[in-house]
Amino acid sequence: MTFVWAFIVGGLICVIGQLLMDVGKLTPAHTMSALVVSGAVLDGLGLYEPLIDFAGAGATVPITSFGNALVHGAVAEANQNGLIGIVTGIFEVTSAGISSAIIFSFLAALIFRPKG
Repeated sequence: MTFVWAFIVGGLICVIGQLLMDVGKLTPAHTMSALVVSGAVLDGLGLYEPLIDFAGAGATVPITSFGNALVHGAVAEANQNGLIGIVTGIFEVTSAGISSAIIFSFLAALIFRPKG
């Protein structure tokens, strides 16, 4: 049943993103930003952790989880280190994902020779 709920929740997040682009006429960049901010707001309200517990990868894989990670890291570090922890917490939690995206994008560009 875990896989079913992960599929449903992840699919609903994707449907929301698609509706923002099709019905709301938002660009992909605006849609991505809206989903990141919504994940951050849900985590700030304490609603994203229960969603992760319920849906597992259905809630941790979509882009909304990036907003969740930003807020989660900032709050955790702010509680430990004060005001400077807000900045360091954001970088500590998300640095591996951002670094991986840069490295693998560079390697893909070397292999596939993008145009533009």
